[in-house]
Amino acid sequence: MSTATRIVLVGLPGSGKSAMAKGLAERLDGVALDTDAEVESSSGKDISTLFAVEGEAAFRDRELAALTAALERTGTVVIATGGGIVTTEPARALLRAHHPVVFLDVSVDSAVARVGDARSRPLLGGDTAGRLAALAIERRPFYEEVADVVVAADGRSVPRVLDAIEEALEARA
Repeated sequence: MSTATRIVLVGLPGSGKSAMAKGLAERLDGVALDTDAEVESSSGKDISTLFAVEGEAAFRDRELAALTAALERTGTVVIATGGGIVTTEPARALLRAHHPVVFLDVSVDSAVARVGDARSRPLLGGDTAGRLAALAIERRPFYEEVADVVVAADGRSVPRVLDAIEEALEARA
């Protein structure tokens, strides 16, 4: 495994970032952090409420602060980001400056199946499949821009995806 002590996971909602962060942190005897959970904890509000009350731009500022804080932690940290973290240039710049970043690549169909009831996800409400398809087109170039490695996560179990992440990071080292 790479000697890096902080690994960042990016990808669409439903790509498995949170599950992979937990599994990878466990394998590496580290800590898993989720930027969405960090934002909720620091604000005392859930993501949907933050979007409704403060708007997306303010949420993205909070998200960037959570990512910055996570990257400044010591020890082994695996960071699951929100799917939209790549939509702002300051976040992309921070991700480009940090290595390694893993893009968990999934099809829209897989993401839809994994997301399920998207009521708690403010950007997916209503037409989940249609919104995820649009987000995939919009965000893919950004995911690819910041990623050091791309790992296909469709049709694979969590342990298989974790193996693929570790192999990709070792090959990159």
